[in-house]
Amino acid sequence: MSDAEHLQALKEAILTMDLEGITAVAQAAMDAGVDPQAAITDGMVPGMVEVGEKFEEGEYFLSELVVAGEVMKDGLKVIEPYISAGATASTKSRAVIATVEGDSHDIGKNIVVTLLGVQGFDVEDLGIDVRADDIVEKVREHKPAVVALSALLSTTMPHMGDVIEALKAAGLRSSVKVIVGGSPVTPAFAASIGADHCAANAIEGVNKCAEWVKK
Repeated sequence: MSDAEHLQALKEAILTMDLEGITAVAQAAMDAGVDPQAAITDGMVPGMVEVGEKFEEGEYFLSELVVAGEVMKDGLKVIEPYISAGATASTKSRAVIATVEGDSHDIGKNIVVTLLGVQGFDVEDLGIDVRADDIVEKVREHKPAVVALSALLSTTMPHMGDVIEALKAAGLRSSVKVIVGGSPVTPAFAASIGADHCAANAIEGVNKCAEWVKK
């Protein structure tokens, strides 16, 4: 199989929610010498993006979205050690990431965590349903260059603004870039709460983070 065929197989494994087969597909790609970063960004991520689109269009349901996320996680378990083994660049910067209070969705966040790692970031993943005060405490502790906030529910989006206000109150806002993302989050909303950027998707958002730390 060519590299392109391995990438397509990874994408298909996500799209078909192949929990039993993803490990073998990912391992085959690594054994064939496929670049591990490409396996994620050009193989599994496009599959996950398409799953998300099908969910938004009503073709897939929440249960299928969750299973696809589990397939992605299993594939990442195989591929990530190859990224670590081949990494030679020193860590560029730190990032703190969380799904905000009241929201338990983490598929998109987990993709961003992986892609930030690929870019050389030292990522502190706070998980899901994280209160603003807890995020601020971790920012104070880890001194990141970037704070990334995720929300998949329109009802939890306002908590992103709560985080930014809490960072201001703690005197930390000026020391970090805040990027927000999630299917209901718009550039207009991001601007209204004082975020620095609204990620169009995981890859675009991570590229923006990398751009910030290179300046």
